[in-house]
Amino acid sequence: MRLSCLQENLSKGLAVVGRAVATRSTLPVTQNVLISTDQSRLKLSATNLEIAITTWIGASIEDEGAITLPARILTEFVNTLEGDKIDVSLPEGNGILSISSGRSKATINGIDAEEFPPIPTVLDGIRAVINAGVLKKAISRVAFAAATEESRPVLTGVELKLEGDDFSLAAADGFRLAVQKDKLTEPIDGNIEVIIPARTMNELNRLISDDSQEIEVVMTPTRGQILFRSGDIEIVSQLLQGNFPNYQQLLPEEYSTKSTFDTNALQRAVRSASIFARDGSNIVRMQLIPPTEEEEDNGKALISARSEEVGDNEDVVDAESLEGEESKIAFNSRYLMDVLAVLDKGNLVLETTTASSPGVFKPLEDDGYTHVIMPMFVQW
Repeated sequence: MRLSCLQENLSKGLAVVGRAVATRSTLPVTQNVLISTDQSRLKLSATNLEIAITTWIGASIEDEGAITLPARILTEFVNTLEGDKIDVSLPEGNGILSISSGRSKATINGIDAEEFPPIPTVLDGIRAVINAGVLKKAISRVAFAAATEESRPVLTGVELKLEGDDFSLAAADGFRLAVQKDKLTEPIDGNIEVIIPARTMNELNRLISDDSQEIEVVMTPTRGQILFRSGDIEIVSQLLQGNFPNYQQLLPEEYSTKSTFDTNALQRAVRSASIFARDGSNIVRMQLIPPTEEEEDNGKALISARSEEVGDNEDVVDAESLEGEESKIAFNSRYLMDVLAVLDKGNLVLETTTASSPGVFKPLEDDGYTHVIMPMFVQW
């Protein structure tokens, strides 16, 4: 193998595939990056056996070839190079790659490409196209709500539903549920439901750049794997097997109190309360008080937290509007902070029923997002 490429392009390519390099593995070669020539371009691939990322960069190819190299060493060395052009050569049969750029050069011992696990390919199957910005926003609003513990594997994933020209992402960990509904770029035939590991969705989210226009999604007919393609980047992931909970049953159909708040104001008050909640089982109390004729206000929320050891605090947040009866509910402070962080700045809607019923958070301008948090049981 003999080729040359730009240092900037190689550095970016290694950063892309580096997200899929195994950190700990019983198969040492998965800690390597597969470098190969592919139709006059340089192909970089990495896999941890759950997810595989491949990208292509421009290169001047003189001789074809392939080798796997330790990802960390290769990436760190390439990032130190100052020259624009990198020359790469691999004498046939010796497994030692030579890299030179300007006055810098190095040799790196590799492992034969034949020992690298096959990178899964999804050549045909069910295909859908989603606007990159729409998908990135949906992932950001949903994936964080997936479970991190493996006791129920399906809850560590994000459910993707496709039907007609609609799609939805949903994640739940038993204490909260996040659902985002939006539109596909073009309709598909049929109704598809798959569960994608949340780790895959987070990696995809990181790789969607501002330049990305559309994300192509391809699922194998057996639905064992899914591919996401964006420009010169491909991510292939295993799908989780099992049945995702029927979350429609968790979405309350009615409410007794509906309040609207400025997101920034509520976020500031919850952030203050979380300081005290850390030492008090992470409990933040919310008391929603309807407007009164005497005060001529739109209603308000009392946000409070207390700890026997540290102390307590209370904040008042004026509501933009508050309909219904007075309501009391307590939430885990981390869950509150998480949902407030992903809601667009502006106004949000909180729907509550009783202290033991879930609270529902939505943007004021309905854009298909719903977030449900189970309450914490406290003494008022």
